[in-house]
Amino acid sequence: MRHRTHIRDHDTEAAVFGRRVLVAMVVVVAAFVALASNMYHLQVSEHNELQTRSNDNRIKLLPLAPNRGLIYDRNGILLAENTPIYSLDVTPEEIDDLESTLNQLQQLLGFPDSTIERFYRNLKNQRRFNNVPLLDDVNEQQLAIFAAQQHKYPGVSIEARLIRNYPHKELLTHAVGYVAKINRSDVNRLRDSGELANYAASRTIGKLGIEKYYEKDLHGEVGYQSVEVNNRGRAVRTLSIEAPEPGQDIVLELDLELQKKAAELLGEQRGSIILMDATTGGVLAMASTPSYDPNWFVNGISVKQYQSLLNSTQSPLLNRATQGAYPPASTIKPQIGLLGLEDGIITEKTRIWDPGWFEIKGVDRRYRDWLAWGHGWVDVETAITESCDTFYYDLALKLGVDKISSFMGRFGFGEKTGIDIHEEVSALMPSRGWKRARFGQPWYAGETLSVGIGQSYWTATPMQLAVATAMVANKGEHLVPRLLRGKMQDGVFEESLITHREPLTLSNSDNWDIVTRGMRNVNMSQKGTAQSAFKDAPYSSAGKTGTAQVRSLGQEEEYNAEDIAERYRDNAMYVGYAPADEPKVVAVIAIENSLGGGGSIAAPVARKMLDLWHSRFNNEKKQQVKINADN
Repeated sequence: MRHRTHIRDHDTEAAVFGRRVLVAMVVVVAAFVALASNMYHLQVSEHNELQTRSNDNRIKLLPLAPNRGLIYDRNGILLAENTPIYSLDVTPEEIDDLESTLNQLQQLLGFPDSTIERFYRNLKNQRRFNNVPLLDDVNEQQLAIFAAQQHKYPGVSIEARLIRNYPHKELLTHAVGYVAKINRSDVNRLRDSGELANYAASRTIGKLGIEKYYEKDLHGEVGYQSVEVNNRGRAVRTLSIEAPEPGQDIVLELDLELQKKAAELLGEQRGSIILMDATTGGVLAMASTPSYDPNWFVNGISVKQYQSLLNSTQSPLLNRATQGAYPPASTIKPQIGLLGLEDGIITEKTRIWDPGWFEIKGVDRRYRDWLAWGHGWVDVETAITESCDTFYYDLALKLGVDKISSFMGRFGFGEKTGIDIHEEVSALMPSRGWKRARFGQPWYAGETLSVGIGQSYWTATPMQLAVATAMVANKGEHLVPRLLRGKMQDGVFEESLITHREPLTLSNSDNWDIVTRGMRNVNMSQKGTAQSAFKDAPYSSAGKTGTAQVRSLGQEEEYNAEDIAERYRDNAMYVGYAPADEPKVVAVIAIENSLGGGGSIAAPVARKMLDLWHSRFNNEKKQQVKINADN
């Protein structure tokens, strides 16, 4: 059988091939057109956006912490400084076995388990490629040990930074305050105020006193460092730096030498001493004892240390100058006498007989004077000089508690003074309405008598007493106390403004002279309750002593400080100013549970403070005269 031979049709095959080539060419051209179009879109149309997105992945902005402003006293002595320290930082992203590395470091450097626990807490709020501090303050021995072994620990490094330091320790804690680590409540507060971004590189924030009140000024403005990072987010090259703006330096009214003297005079006693400029309201000294070292809080106080402060029966955390609420006792007798004169209840010549006690008609009780046999015939000036309780029992009963409460409110009692720290209480100025609202009880006449000598429910802070005393010295001018003297702005000192509240204007200005004469006699006349303390002083002065009862005595009970528990002893109080004719400084002393009264315990302390102030004030005047003469 013969096979059939197939004859090829070359024309048909050529036509098919040509069509296939054409289709392939169209596909290839279309692909190139699409590719070119996409490249144009990426390279031209979307260039700016894609470049920005690329840089975001390649470039990171790292925040730089500003240097905190320094704090000085009025004479340029440093009260709060920044000192360099070394910290041991860990970068988890560079460590293969973090737990093992931390355990090895613990054995090498000898830190407690709590340090590792704190590290893990901090790590929760950090990215793994960020440095996380393990040890905040590496000592010299640890630094030397780690330096010799550092090559064994990739991802662990020693970093230098500045930390707050308070060279005078517990001496200024309640005034200057301290900084401490930023916690969750700080973060929430900063976020709500829109300031969180400014703390991106900060580890601490002001927590107390001046450090907290002037936080915005002291902190400064955060800076940024632009760095190139690898695909794991680790910085490999610095591109540019926007330097942070350091915080402002501030100068306080405080005089370090006066502050040291106040702390020395208080010693182990609980109490407070205030010295205030009578012309500006500047606080020259503000001591509160006992105190504590603010440096404990800077790097994080231990639980044991904090519990020792919190549970101490001495209450070292309390700023007694602005938070200590004491019965003002007889220190407010000049103001009560002023109210009696202003209201017309008494005149300069009004006298009463003081047998050593006072009785309310129909009440079977005698209210005793501190002098058992009495002061005899007493007018308002004598009552201030000798601190006659009986005169003020009688006056208070005639005035009534509501008049007393209203008038004392004009001296600032019952409200905060406005001093530039947050740690202040308003204490209590009682009234009939207050007692009804607080206890649901009526006000009794006997309570009015107690208010008339600064007892009963009435409490005041030493700072309130300083303001009220300055108002008497300045005949009604109401100064707001201040710790800040001024700020350094671009190398130029800008002094803080003196601020006032509504002055107290009397219908008869002569009434000021009557009560100030009585206060002058307290210090300078033979029968004055502070005369022995101020005898032979090289300056004139005026004042008022007070002895505040902590525990009420029974009708027939006699007070003997040595026979009762220390916590129930009276408080010794003193308020005053100097010089008497041209007041420059106000002094307030409050000593808790003392073995004596205001005249024997508090007044001698005031004398020593005013002696030092007088010598320093005279030296300043001499230096100023010399400068003026040289110019």
